[in-house]
Amino acid sequence: MALRSVTLDASVFSQNGVATAIFNNNDMGAQGGGGTRGTGIFYDLYGEDHPASSMIAWAWGISRIIDALEKTPAANIDPKRIAVTGCSRDGKGALTAGAFDERIVLTIPQESGAGGSASWRVAQAGKDAGENVQTLSHAAGEQPWFRESFGANFGSKVTTLPFDHHMVMGLVAPRALLVVDNRIDWLGIDSTFTAGSIAHAIWEGLGVPDRMAYSQLGGHEHCQFPAQQRAILEAYVKKFLVGGDTDDTNLLESDGAKADLGRWMTWTPPNL
Repeated sequence: MALRSVTLDASVFSQNGVATAIFNNNDMGAQGGGGTRGTGIFYDLYGEDHPASSMIAWAWGISRIIDALEKTPAANIDPKRIAVTGCSRDGKGALTAGAFDERIVLTIPQESGAGGSASWRVAQAGKDAGENVQTLSHAAGEQPWFRESFGANFGSKVTTLPFDHHMVMGLVAPRALLVVDNRIDWLGIDSTFTAGSIAHAIWEGLGVPDRMAYSQLGGHEHCQFPAQQRAILEAYVKKFLVGGDTDDTNLLESDGAKADLGRWMTWTPPNL
């Protein structure tokens, strides 16, 4: 299931017998600027003053679609083999959906940046050092992706935030997560690779490192899927949606990004 459009290589899905469906997340919870907070189908049902962010509204909508698929076997869609993906702002939503519904077996956020695969703390440190990278305060003010109090409470106090996005990715574990990233400064070149590297340690601790991969590759436009990342995408589709594939899916690769784990990872993953 793709939020708004399939920006990955659609042939990977079609050639492996995987159906695709487009979810219009904007209809569920608008993202037309800060003034659109509280508009969309979710808020028509629960009230325009509901504190849920638009990304939570999207995740709620995806869960309701899975509910319907479970009750509609005639649709010929296996509800136990559901994946969710999206690019950029929709990649943020894909990660949120995968984190909060354990029926989603494969989550593929693509170039999701701040509020997706990036670390708030690493991004802020990069911004403070002169990087052109999106931070918490900027992302929280751009769209109603987060609840209204998020930016006000933590925009200038990122280090007091009680979580970071390696933990959001970790909510997907031990299910499969493939993080597809681009080398674009605004998305957080080091921030995303750092968060992905730390998140991978969660799957390592669970003894299933082959269920999480991070791939960053530059040299292409935002949300244009390069042919070089097709192999890892197909490996994840075959192994976790189709079943039976044995290709190596344990991957951490960056396009020159740095992950200073000595600074940002102050814990050792236990063997669970």
